[in-house]
Amino acid sequence: MIIRLLQIAPLLLLMCACSRSDLGDAPLPDDYREQFNEWQQSRMESLTNPTGWMRLAGMYWLEEGENRFGTDDQTDITFPEGTKPGYAGEFILADGKVTLQATEGVEFIHEGESFKQKEIFDGEEALSIQYGSLEWLVIKREDLIGIRLYNKDNPKVDAFTGFERYPLNPEWHLKAKFIPAEDGETISVVNILGQLVDTPTPGTIEFIKNGELFTLDALEGTDQMFLIAGDLTNQTETYQAGRYIYIDYPEEGSDYTIIDFNKIYNPPCSYNLFTTCQLPPMQNRLDLEITAGEKRPQDWEGLE
Repeated sequence: MIIRLLQIAPLLLLMCACSRSDLGDAPLPDDYREQFNEWQQSRMESLTNPTGWMRLAGMYWLEEGENRFGTDDQTDITFPEGTKPGYAGEFILADGKVTLQATEGVEFIHEGESFKQKEIFDGEEALSIQYGSLEWLVIKREDLIGIRLYNKDNPKVDAFTGFERYPLNPEWHLKAKFIPAEDGETISVVNILGQLVDTPTPGTIEFIKNGELFTLDALEGTDQMFLIAGDLTNQTETYQAGRYIYIDYPEEGSDYTIIDFNKIYNPPCSYNLFTTCQLPPMQNRLDLEITAGEKRPQDWEGLE
């Protein structure tokens, strides 16, 4: 009897999925291409603005106490060559807070005002600091505290016109059902540093493709849900570690939303070495070829 149930279980699941008349393709709005082009333009701006992901030029984890920095390779932290003095000062990490101390003859800028010494991270809020073409701030990842550095002077980024992508396809504009999570529910998400973090989830997304039901666990976003997904194209044409997508929460009184895989995009670690990307949870690695959205970056150095 058990063997018989195991044999028919896949058929029952397929029949269940095919009976979901509430899911499937979602009609496109009349101005869909215009909306998509606006989204694409916003995506480009987020990548290439002065503190966009593409302008990341370094990530440096601090040790407790003084961390000497500059362009001299004898310092504890070596900034890009030619961007600042050989020895520029110290980042002083103490009790989870960071103070920036300039060496003699060097000054830094915060909100248009110069300074020589300032607390730039109080354990929660990080100040943005400028020097020439450089801008940096403190980031915290679990028990690690470091400096995230941007360099606005980057001709390759200035010339960037977008990643190769699949053709825009209305068949990947899908109706999806949102299943809310219990209050306080979390899912485990690992990042490229190997840190496993229990992250709040608003719930699960269901959608149907090729007659089969798929689910993705979502993460909370400010205005939208954030999804980290892996699929079979990761083995061939898209980034090996998966891709990201944001989708709207359902409107009030509804359980349904749209998941538009034409807007699935590359995570920062696919084209920049100085990132702390989150990776798809096991349950979000789909047995499906998502032939939509951005393809694997070419001629950009990312994390494999």
